[in-house]
Amino acid sequence: MYHPPMSEFTSQVEGERTGEGIHPHPSTPLPELNPRKPLSDLTRRLMTAAVLVPLVTYLIVIGGYAYLLAVLVIGLLAQREFYQLIEGKGARPLVVTGLAFGSAVIAVAWLSSGYLATLLMTASLLVLMVAQLGKAQIHEALASISGTFFGVFYVAWLLSHAVLLRFFDRSVTDHYGIDRLSEMGLDPESGIFLMLFCVVVVVMCDAGAYFAGRAWGRRKLAREISPNKSLEGALGGIVLGTFGGFCVKLFFDLMWPEYSVFLPMSIAVGLALILCPVGIVGDLVESLLKRDADVKDTGALLPGMGGILDRIDAVLLALPVMFYLLMGYVWWRLA
Repeated sequence: MYHPPMSEFTSQVEGERTGEGIHPHPSTPLPELNPRKPLSDLTRRLMTAAVLVPLVTYLIVIGGYAYLLAVLVIGLLAQREFYQLIEGKGARPLVVTGLAFGSAVIAVAWLSSGYLATLLMTASLLVLMVAQLGKAQIHEALASISGTFFGVFYVAWLLSHAVLLRFFDRSVTDHYGIDRLSEMGLDPESGIFLMLFCVVVVVMCDAGAYFAGRAWGRRKLAREISPNKSLEGALGGIVLGTFGGFCVKLFFDLMWPEYSVFLPMSIAVGLALILCPVGIVGDLVESLLKRDADVKDTGALLPGMGGILDRIDAVLLALPVMFYLLMGYVWWRLA
């Protein structure tokens, strides 16, 4: 019989006493003392919203150059995400040129000049075509020019209405003269109400569609584009979004009536009813682009929400619709 040396026995006993030399079997996993469950997508979304909502509200209220700068940054990030989408499809957009014109279109909105905006959009297309002539590869010219220009239009030009709507009094003054502001009962800071109204309606519609869809969603709204969206969710979104618009109007009427008095409650509710389906269409358009690019999100900057473009897709379409409907309402009131 084999007897181990005393030194080996002693070292084994010493290892058991001190805890050294005891090694679990390689196939036996060590239990975690405090296992952490990953945060759900809804939790991360709510945490992101808890940061964004106060920040966006603050920027809308203070206005000025800080607001313009914020819109410019959002526009640049969202437009870059869009170009990454079409790059994934094999196109080669003129990124720097497109971003430059996108920033210029948003900046020009500060002047509330429709003429300058139209001039810039025309100039951007001409410059893009000339720039494409200097590229070594010409086989993707059509995709490059059209993709770059669509990025300027879809992101920058649509988002520029966030500036036009926040400083809505400038647009009215530019078209009808400053004397008509008092006739309309339009305060120079009424843009605070208008921007918050638009954002709240769209965001509440999105939230209502999400929760109503999870609870009662049965019939698909657009199966091929976004399988998770349902008709029941869309209806729930319209109901909650319209209610959100009603609450914003009521809140301003009670707290700062000078900002919202020019817009009757009936018109405000009607606007909310229109903006909700417009926002849903804007969401579906971006889903269509992502489906074609075969990606889930346009980015990962906002936890639980994806990229900037994922967050503003519905607002992008709602902003110009609300702006031009309001301009039509002003024209009708002053006619």
